[in-house]
Amino acid sequence: MSVLKGKKILLGVSGGIAAYKTASLVRLFIKAGAHVQVVMTPASKDFVTPLTLSTLSKNPVHSNFFNHDDEDAVWNNHVELGLWADLMLVAPATANTLSKMASGNCDNLLIAVYLSSKCPVYFAPAMDLDMYKHPSTISSFNSLKQFGNIMIPAEKGELASGLSGEGRMAEPENIIAFLEADLESKLPLKGKKILITAGPTYEAIDPVRFIGNHSSGKMGFDIANQAADLGAEVILVSGPTHLKVKNSSIKVVNVVSAQEMYNACHEYFNNTDAAIAAAAVADYRPKEVALQKIKKNSDEFTIELEKTKDILSSLGAIKEKQFLIGFALETENEIENAKLKIQKKNLDLIVLNSLQDEGAGFKKETNKVTFIDDKFEIEPMELKSKESVAVDILNKVIEHFAKP
Repeated sequence: MSVLKGKKILLGVSGGIAAYKTASLVRLFIKAGAHVQVVMTPASKDFVTPLTLSTLSKNPVHSNFFNHDDEDAVWNNHVELGLWADLMLVAPATANTLSKMASGNCDNLLIAVYLSSKCPVYFAPAMDLDMYKHPSTISSFNSLKQFGNIMIPAEKGELASGLSGEGRMAEPENIIAFLEADLESKLPLKGKKILITAGPTYEAIDPVRFIGNHSSGKMGFDIANQAADLGAEVILVSGPTHLKVKNSSIKVVNVVSAQEMYNACHEYFNNTDAAIAAAAVADYRPKEVALQKIKKNSDEFTIELEKTKDILSSLGAIKEKQFLIGFALETENEIENAKLKIQKKNLDLIVLNSLQDEGAGFKKETNKVTFIDDKFEIEPMELKSKESVAVDILNKVIEHFAKP
């Protein structure tokens, strides 16, 4: 899955022959799952039509401060456009547009949007080779880099003048690859490996019956998807569930029983930076598992149970550098029971759920949690979607690794 998925991208198109490539560029953005709005300089419309880019982006194309053809002369708010974007790309960036960006010469909508933007700005120069090497152009490059803008270098090749050399705008595929690589390198969990458990475990009674619980696995899957989107290498150990991961980079290890989950966690834990135990693991299992289906021969039936291995406690006992997060689902004395679990299992953070809270618990789209760390600092959170709770949990991981 592309890191551009879901990103709001503002594409600025200036007046150079390379503007024809923006049709392919917009198409690639949309294919990657991005949302695109296009701002064109008046001169760029001589090279590619607004209708083409509007059709491909599925959004109106903006070129003037207000639409002259509209009776109400609706204003194209450059501030709103600049604030809307997660990133802005100016491509092609001609010598004229680069000079205006560097000097703040705001005589068209594109420059006004650029000056109003709060997001990262990339620019892909496109001009003839002598223009590309001219001191004034190099000065513009340097000024824009000092502003924090990111240059996508031009490529060498045949130019519109008939000459061959540096100045050709990077091909759309190469621009996409550059953006993806740059964004991925800046993801807050890039280079971190995180082990996550999710779902219930099923403890067999006989070949057709089991002891289980109502966990859907959604909380763990949401954490895994968010962690992967933030750049982490994710290993998801999941009990039986119908859920599928949204990020194809996640390594999914499917298990059924608590013992299988224990084995999988210990296989991967030593090589991880963090572990988040969101699974609802059975505390007990049948001591003996019948090899054949048990017949209903009597009014009463007794199953002797034995404790399963405590996965979280076993990880806490061997952890070294890992940031270990556990979950606690309580129905009474929630805070005190959670604190005891932190001490007993050597946790760095616990995510407390209470079945007393409306909207929390199994098989719900929402969750209401309280964070308690190993210093017993308590942080209650509001009722949120499980996706938002996953973000909150991973922010704790990011904060931990950001500490000096």
